[in-house]
Amino acid sequence: MKRLVSLRLGIALAVLAGAMVLVGGSVEPQKATAQAPVTLKMQASWPAGLTLFDNFKMFAERVEKMSGGRVKIEVLPAGAIVPAFEVLDATHKKVLDGAHTWAAYWVGKHKAAVLFTGGPGGTFGMDYVDAMGWMYEGGGWELYQEFYRDVLKLNVIPIPILPAGPQAFGWFKRPIKNLADFKGMKCRQTGIAAEVFTEMGMRTINLPGGEIIPAAERGVIDCAEWVGGIEDLKLGFHNVWKYHYTPGMHENVTIAELIINRDVWNKLAPDLQEIVKAAATETFFRWWMRWQRQNADAIKELQEKHKVQILKTPPDILVEFLKAWDRIASRESEKDPFFKKVLESQRQYASIVVPAKRFMFPEYNFAANYYWPPKPAAAAAPAAPAKPAAPAKDKK
Repeated sequence: MKRLVSLRLGIALAVLAGAMVLVGGSVEPQKATAQAPVTLKMQASWPAGLTLFDNFKMFAERVEKMSGGRVKIEVLPAGAIVPAFEVLDATHKKVLDGAHTWAAYWVGKHKAAVLFTGGPGGTFGMDYVDAMGWMYEGGGWELYQEFYRDVLKLNVIPIPILPAGPQAFGWFKRPIKNLADFKGMKCRQTGIAAEVFTEMGMRTINLPGGEIIPAAERGVIDCAEWVGGIEDLKLGFHNVWKYHYTPGMHENVTIAELIINRDVWNKLAPDLQEIVKAAATETFFRWWMRWQRQNADAIKELQEKHKVQILKTPPDILVEFLKAWDRIASRESEKDPFFKKVLESQRQYASIVVPAKRFMFPEYNFAANYYWPPKPAAAAAPAAPAKPAAPAKDKK
């Protein structure tokens, strides 16, 4: 009898198992198929030896760790696949999956590009936190996407990633005491800052970072602006010029960007898209902290080891820069509705935040001067360059 019961039970279980196979396809729980890692090929607009490139590498490392290896980014320096100023079009055409670059390089396409970098003068006095506040809390993000998608009609997604300021006014072959001193000088400038300085009387030449020193050594330029601090030390400006002026108003708040081909972006799972955005935001602040200390160390080295005269930019130059920028911004607003739309959005946000912060926050100098009283500024004395500029050779 027991054998008969056992036999019947066995048959029943077999029938049940068969039914489960027919209904569910298997009696075992289905295992998720592992997604193959995605590798994105991205290029920067700067050489690998600069700290700006370190920001790019930090981002790639964070994305790989945060995604558990599901996304890897191949980071390439300027010129690896396309020239420095061609990464946007290359990303649009999917020659690159993405790029690490700066929106103000695209002012030749549309002047509003510079407004998404923080803009000259910080745009209405905003600092970095204000500028990022406008981006994420004041409608800037939506305008940023609209700019690339609908205005430039490019198939890319932009994301803020790199704070590179406040930037120095620049390097000069001789002392600059006032606005008249630099009129007529040939200086490396780029973006809309070049247009502003041209309006102020400077002769400007647009060059990528890696071409500035060779141009200076050949005597093609008399002065140049790059970034300041550690970046300028790495490029070797001190080997050509000994007069360095800071600050500048052209990029006291300047924000570089990560751009990704939209088709590549859409193929990423939603959680991976969020990881990329979160990694960019983390990189922005983590790298900025490290960079400020590097800049402080670089200033000390430039002064003590390389005998560079680091001098305060004459105030009349900074004021005139803001006036010239306001004139240009006004002209552009009259010509282009989108430029006006972005500028007015920034003005409205700044009109609320900047006066409030000025009221709530103590001036940086208040406690700084109490603990670290400023030393009297040294007068600019003649200083021979460490490496004389070689005359340009005629090519026949």
